[in-house]
Amino acid sequence: MTPEMVMTLSHQAMYVALLLAAPLLLVSLAVGLIVSLFQAATQINESTLSFIPKLIAIAVTLVIAGPWMLTTMLDYMHQMFTSIPSLAG
Repeated sequence: MTPEMVMTLSHQAMYVALLLAAPLLLVSLAVGLIVSLFQAATQINESTLSFIPKLIAIAVTLVIAGPWMLTTMLDYMHQMFTSIPSLAG
C-alpha cells in the first residue's frame, strides 16, 4: 500500500465523518444561539436551560436525517470492503 493510497483513504474517512457530523452540529449550534439570545433578552442566566432544547432538536434531526446518514455510512463501508482486495494486492 502506497502513501498516496493511505492519504486517500484517510481523506475519504475524514470527509464522511464530517459529512455525518455536520447536520447534528449545525442544529445544535443554531439552537444554542437561539436559546442564548432568549436568555440575553429575558436575563435568565440558567446554564442548564439550553440542554433540553438542544437534546430535542438533535433527536428530531436524527429522525429526519438518520436514513440519509445511515445510507451514507453504509455506502462508504461497502466501498471500503469491496476495495480491500485491490488494496492488499
